[in-house]
Amino acid sequence: MSIKLMYITNDCCVARIAERSGVDRIFVDMEYIGKSERQGGMDTVQNHHSIEDVINIRKCIKTAELLVRCNPVHDKSDQYCSTEEEIERIVEAGADIIMLPYFKSPCEVSRFVSSVNGRAKTMLLFETPEAVESIDEILKIPGIDEAFVGLNDLSLGYGMRFMFEPLTNNILEDVCKKFAQKSLAYGFGGLASLEGGLLPGKFIVAEHYRLNSSIAILSRSFCNTSMISDKSEIERIFNKGINEIRQFEKICSSGQIDYDNNLKSIKKIVKDIVEK
Repeated sequence: MSIKLMYITNDCCVARIAERSGVDRIFVDMEYIGKSERQGGMDTVQNHHSIEDVINIRKCIKTAELLVRCNPVHDKSDQYCSTEEEIERIVEAGADIIMLPYFKSPCEVSRFVSSVNGRAKTMLLFETPEAVESIDEILKIPGIDEAFVGLNDLSLGYGMRFMFEPLTNNILEDVCKKFAQKSLAYGFGGLASLEGGLLPGKFIVAEHYRLNSSIAILSRSFCNTSMISDKSEIERIFNKGINEIRQFEKICSSGQIDYDNNLKSIKKIVKDIVEK
């Protein structure tokens, strides 16, 4: 097993650097509807990439897959086109995978899957309590290829104070078991460098292996390209960080990690962060 690593960018130069370093998927994020309202005041990245970004990234990457996050299911209005029109444009622009965010019901998932109609892989982003509570009905819908747990919004939805709290209270584990029963590829994120982040990446990588998760988003703290203009420095960070993750994955694969102790460490770190 090797975790498919994803990185969000609409910068072709950064996308090529990420691809060369071993990032598996370049992630163009078109979601904006309702996002600022629900994440207002949070230290989260709110991208608003465009269909032109999808077209440009499609042209500049060679080996990485192109993943596009669309908007939540919505009807046409004076401000934006309908979900069906948006999906059509994303497919025409060359997306390999399309991610549906912030859904709450099986009806929304059915509408999304029907819109894609097998022309790209579909990935569901479980990030609402309603989606988690309806997971059995949702996963019965044909045409779902992958699933991902969005920890930022999910923790907000449950009234938690830190995005990694779902790792400590069985929410994430229970959801991953449901995905595994349906033989879906699945993951959760984000992932900083091995020693970086409030919860260092090494603990999260080991938890991916314990849960048989195979997909992760590299977080802003892995390489914050909005703060670094030197492309050679960006390349150095990517090469070093990806290599360290891949080397640590070999340790996880070899059975040298005590996953129970790793989970205990996660719970302690998260508890300390929440209490502070």
